[in-house]
Amino acid sequence: MMRARFPSIISNARHILKSHSHNAKNQKEVPKGYVAVYVGESEMKRYVVPLTYLSQPSFLDLLRYAKEEYGYNHPMGGLTIPCNEEAFINITSRFNN
Repeated sequence: MMRARFPSIISNARHILKSHSHNAKNQKEVPKGYVAVYVGESEMKRYVVPLTYLSQPSFLDLLRYAKEEYGYNHPMGGLTIPCNEEAFINITSRFNN
């Protein structure tokens, strides 16, 4: 069952990333192969993360949570992940190991 949903999750993540890539020119430059995300619960901090994170199930969980929380209308004008910064760092630090 999870297998059938995985392509849908990737498709949704790509939709989020494409819809916000047009805003990158209005903000700080994001290198090719990366995406800017805003993380935080009250004070948002900007992170630039590699697109390879899309292959990580725990990052896809964060994107799914962001979609449930905000839909495709993110308050920061970019991809906003509604979790605390410490949790985000904890999750993403495992990807490089």
